[in-house]
Amino acid sequence: MRVLVIPDIHLKTWIFDRAEAILKEGKADRAVCLMDMPDDWDMEFQIELYRKIFDRAIEFARNYSDTLWCYSNHDLSYPWGRLETGYSPYAERTVMSKLEELESSLKEPAQLAIMHRIDNVLFSHGGLTVVFLRWLDEELLEANIDEVVAAVNEAPLDYLWNDESPLWLRSQNRTVNVFRNDIYTQVVGHTPVEKIFEKDGIISTDVFSTYRDGTQIGESAMIVIDSETGMYEKIGVQGKAR
Repeated sequence: MRVLVIPDIHLKTWIFDRAEAILKEGKADRAVCLMDMPDDWDMEFQIELYRKIFDRAIEFARNYSDTLWCYSNHDLSYPWGRLETGYSPYAERTVMSKLEELESSLKEPAQLAIMHRIDNVLFSHGGLTVVFLRWLDEELLEANIDEVVAAVNEAPLDYLWNDESPLWLRSQNRTVNVFRNDIYTQVVGHTPVEKIFEKDGIISTDVFSTYRDGTQIGESAMIVIDSETGMYEKIGVQGKAR
């Protein structure tokens, strides 16, 4: 299966426009969104932008009803009451109510979770390591993959709000013991990178985040990944101002 990966959003509705175009062109069979829907530089008072991004995501979810959604640190910081960089106290009610609306728009609530698996590819915001699973429950290191994914999705807040968790892991500039990378490819966002790249079995895709002045940090591209082989191709995506 060809899976389009929609990386970190941060209030940019046009990302969904580009994703929709790729799907309409038949370049992918379905999509996975790595979220980080709310928050961006100096946008705390722009409540209408928070509303618009969730409305666009909900529209996308209804049009492409098999899309999977991976919770991120910025999304969960609101219902969990954990202040995050860019957190907007003015947008709290909007984010929490729109997250509930997004979930209710899905065919199955399980489509919105910390981690998803499609065949031989694992999707999460930050990535899954042996260290995290050993900390969560060492028996998971030998468990069936679906049991592992379920355990991650049911992990307590204090386990997930941690630098080594699939919400927070930043593996791009250090060596980590990636979970079963001889079998599974992982796709993540979370850490802004200049180019999409693979390291130790983790493909980093957050190329649409910006510097404070609004300049995009990374290349303008998304990936479509083969869920069986883990091979992927970049598809050029023309960005624009919010």
